[in-house]
Amino acid sequence: MNNDIMSNESMSNKGKQSVLWSSDDESTINDAVMQYLAGDDVRLDQALLLYDIQGTWAHLVGLAEIDIITEQELAQFSAALKDLKIAYVEKKFVLDQRFEDGHSAIEFYLTEQLGDLGKKAHTGRSRNDQVLTCLRLFMKDQLGLLKHEVVAVIEALLPLAEQHKNTLMPGYTHLQRAMPTTVAVWLLGFVESLMDDLQHLNHLMSLLDSSPLGTAAGFGVPLPLVRNTSAATMGFSRLQVNPVCAQNSRGKYELMTLHALSYLMSDVRRFAWDLSLFMTSEFDFIKLASSHTTGSSIMPNKNNPDVVELMRAGLSVVEGAVQQTQSLMSLPSGYQRDLQLSKEPLLKGMEMTRKTFALLPGLLQAMHFNEAQMKAAITPEMMTTDQAMHKVKQGQSFRNAYLDSKQDEDLIITAEQSIAERVSLGGAANLGLELLHERLAFLV
Repeated sequence: MNNDIMSNESMSNKGKQSVLWSSDDESTINDAVMQYLAGDDVRLDQALLLYDIQGTWAHLVGLAEIDIITEQELAQFSAALKDLKIAYVEKKFVLDQRFEDGHSAIEFYLTEQLGDLGKKAHTGRSRNDQVLTCLRLFMKDQLGLLKHEVVAVIEALLPLAEQHKNTLMPGYTHLQRAMPTTVAVWLLGFVESLMDDLQHLNHLMSLLDSSPLGTAAGFGVPLPLVRNTSAATMGFSRLQVNPVCAQNSRGKYELMTLHALSYLMSDVRRFAWDLSLFMTSEFDFIKLASSHTTGSSIMPNKNNPDVVELMRAGLSVVEGAVQQTQSLMSLPSGYQRDLQLSKEPLLKGMEMTRKTFALLPGLLQAMHFNEAQMKAAITPEMMTTDQAMHKVKQGQSFRNAYLDSKQDEDLIITAEQSIAERVSLGGAANLGLELLHERLAFLV
């Protein structure tokens, strides 16, 4: 094996027109056409190359098992792929416009390093199942990392809620004051919503835990590939059996992933909206530490919640990715080049979601509650429902109690009493914290 990492200079003869499917005696494809076909694939594949290397190694392990390559050749491939991985991480190997995509870059590298042996790497494999495998590994890995980030947000919210079990605040419907509640009830609403998202994420990750490698272009191959071996090498628990199903899952699984991201970002948007309102001077319930606000270029008095506003807007990026991917899905069975355009929205949606959730624990720590202002915003008429329930306990029917309480001018129930009597499960006096902790432990 050539021990020198393939340099930019050594690859200078493999320009934008160098493609795996072109023989030396064929005329090269038109530059403009090639650039149009490649699109942004090389740039996008920078986020996927390590997964592609992982999939390539798994395929080679499978080829060794059926004696397409020897154990000695497998060892050479192993060393070359490890060198490529290190070189890429250390930015000594650059994935750029010299290559059509990341898949071809790996094969060119292996051929450069191993000579004719490198040309065996693609035996029994199509770029169709190669990209499916690469994206499947990406989604599985990234969703696993995102799951940890969502759990971190929940674990930041739970103690904050416990800390504010008795912190009074107005509850709102239709953006109007409705009934007294507590900060804990408000925060735990987001805790349980995120747990719902986690449960959906777990189901999705189980579905994605299937290897498409070995289905090739969508028809199988005339080789006795031991697909279970390559799947286990990559950490997949099962196989995607049918090759047509594997090809038809391109775009579909990305869409499922983006939908899961949209549920998470929808909860973030609602929280960010609440926070935006509660931080206004008109509410003055919450202030953010200076670590999470920005200033104005002209107004010295301003402290702007820009990070909250961008979190609120983040869902638009994910929803845009959903729409872009969904619009590509009106296709017949099998691989179609249209699906190349599903890669960017997936990467963009994942990046936005993960960046947002990574920042949320710090944002929660930066929140300071104006407890006096929140309590002062609870006005007497907000205890009218409690007044009606008090009459019900004395034997009056609810509807008569409801009508009578609308007319009561002297309310005998305080906000503190209202909260203390909210004993139904989930209410301020019976938060169900133990149940929420149990559910989190099960989901994790």
